[in-house]
Amino acid sequence: MDGHSLIGTKREDHVNPLLLSPRDAARALSVCGKTLYNLREAGEIRAVRIGRAVRYSVEELQAWIERASEKKCAENENGS
Repeated sequence: MDGHSLIGTKREDHVNPLLLSPRDAARALSVCGKTLYNLREAGEIRAVRIGRAVRYSVEELQAWIERASEKKCAENENGS
């Protein structure tokens, strides 16, 4: 076994989601749902609407982490 398969699941049956529900996105970022909502409302994280459902792309969440990290580094360099 290659170590990437889930126990009892064939590798080809496992699909990594491209979009996450608000609950899963908040969990992935280790924040509460209200924090994620506030980030979306502030325009810091973009969401995708599919009908009435709100979803977050994994790539967008990763990009936000990068932007937030760069912003924090810049603040530290400026002494803020």
